[in-house]
Amino acid sequence: MSEVSTAGVDAPISDVAIIGAGPAGLSAALNLVRARRRLVVIDSNRPRNAATFHSHGFITRDGVSPLELRRLGREELEAYPNYEFHQSMVVSIDRADDAFEVSTKGPGFTKAVYRARSVVITTGLTEIMPALPTLRAFYGTSIHSCIECDGWEERDKPIAVIGETDDLASRALLVSQWSDDVIVFTNGVGEITAADEAGLLKRGIRVDRRPLADVEGDQTGLTGVRLADGEVVPRTAAFVRPRYAPKLEYAASLGLEVDDLGLLVVDARGRTTVPGVYAAGDSTPPGPQQLIVAAGAGARVASALNEDLLGAL
Repeated sequence: MSEVSTAGVDAPISDVAIIGAGPAGLSAALNLVRARRRLVVIDSNRPRNAATFHSHGFITRDGVSPLELRRLGREELEAYPNYEFHQSMVVSIDRADDAFEVSTKGPGFTKAVYRARSVVITTGLTEIMPALPTLRAFYGTSIHSCIECDGWEERDKPIAVIGETDDLASRALLVSQWSDDVIVFTNGVGEITAADEAGLLKRGIRVDRRPLADVEGDQTGLTGVRLADGEVVPRTAAFVRPRYAPKLEYAASLGLEVDDLGLLVVDARGRTTVPGVYAAGDSTPPGPQQLIVAAGAGARVASALNEDLLGAL
């Protein structure tokens, strides 16, 4: 039998409920709690980058594990009053007369409802990878999705760019900044125009449009890309281009406006189209961002939200 907690309903209404404890959510939380706001942070502890051992480009924390970065952020917040953290999955957000009601399901099927004057959504995205059976075995070690994050670590290696999207040419061009041995694999799906292919060839980047069967490797990491015809192309690193799906089902009742990609429409300071609801990080355009960019967006949202609660704008 599930346990229902009513503590959130009986407790004073928080100023802010932050959904997601990645860099965007924790940055927003730190700035808001320092502004003496009462807030609750709710996170399911299932980050998109959990498979990655090291994150890069975050000043003073270059090379830190993404999970360690989250732990350090939560540890800093615990020094402040009026901060709560709950490891739970948000099931729904509904607008009541005087507050937003955030319903959650936690470990052991426990349920709780938290009430807040405003909501910040920072839950990110789900990655949809090309259907290669062994890809996940090397994801986060020798196969990556963020070129800016991991290009330096794979410099001067034979690199594959794998994807099924229409932006592979620009991704391959970016990868060529770190290696002069780059092959783009479209899996027979990804779109590269003849003009783009000619431009890539001028930089020594080859395009292989054949369907793929899988990737191959051993204890040292990736060793090659196996095509459907049986040929194995040696590669020791790869950048995969996922498709992304926003994780926003829990907010469906709010009527938030989204763009063609399903990302939340926000203004320059992170306000959504519903008063009292804000968003930052990967669930907002332009989509996936570096950790430090997401953290900056969280700080920007915190500033706008604090001012709005004061009624200054």
